[in-house]
Amino acid sequence: MMRAQIEAKLRAAFDPVFLDIIDESYRHNVPAGSESHFKVVLVSEAFSAERMLARHRKVYAVLADELAGQVHALALHTYSASEWENLQDTVLPSPPCRGAGTLA
Repeated sequence: MMRAQIEAKLRAAFDPVFLDIIDESYRHNVPAGSESHFKVVLVSEAFSAERMLARHRKVYAVLADELAGQVHALALHTYSASEWENLQDTVLPSPPCRGAGTLA
């Protein structure tokens, strides 16, 4: 449900060339079924003239309600279409969670 909500908002705001949203909650110390940690790979022409910080701020603004609520972490990989042509096979994995493990 949260993944679909994030996808709908990002598609509406950025008209992406490519969008992948991966629920990485299972990699973190959260209850089973949590939707709180996501990796987003977003490719859009809206990012052509933007630096990484500006791109991330735009995404954070679009997802402000989700980030203020259920979403705890968002790993962003934002690219223009021309950047993506050269990088699509080299998207970095998300770092391990400091609190990774199982709940006691």
